[in-house]
Amino acid sequence: MSRGDTMPAWGRALLAVPCALLGLGVSVCTVALHGYAWGLALGLAATAASLVALPAGWWSRLSFALGWVAVLVLVTPERAEGDFVVAGDVDGYLLLGAGILVFGAGFVGLIAPRGPVRDSGQPGTAP
Repeated sequence: MSRGDTMPAWGRALLAVPCALLGLGVSVCTVALHGYAWGLALGLAATAASLVALPAGWWSRLSFALGWVAVLVLVTPERAEGDFVVAGDVDGYLLLGAGILVFGAGFVGLIAPRGPVRDSGQPGTAP
């Protein structure tokens, strides 16, 4: 365990499941309501809040993002009736663009945050 991790690997793996399920749930609600302006705004706000609230790591933020994007992958193909769940209008394209951003945010969340920058103590440098 490095960087001060206190949770064992199996504990992090178990936490990946509820985070992925949270991503699935938020995404289903966002897809279901994306036809309404308030529904799209609320869904994207809930997605952004979840990404900010979850700690960085493959077991939390990345699993949430993968669960969120999995719903989009499942609903974007053409249905048997010949129509689409995600409409080809501005709201639909905003939703698909948000999926790309969520996917990217999940991978950016793998980068460990840096600590505060400290002065090197070299003479001649401003404090």
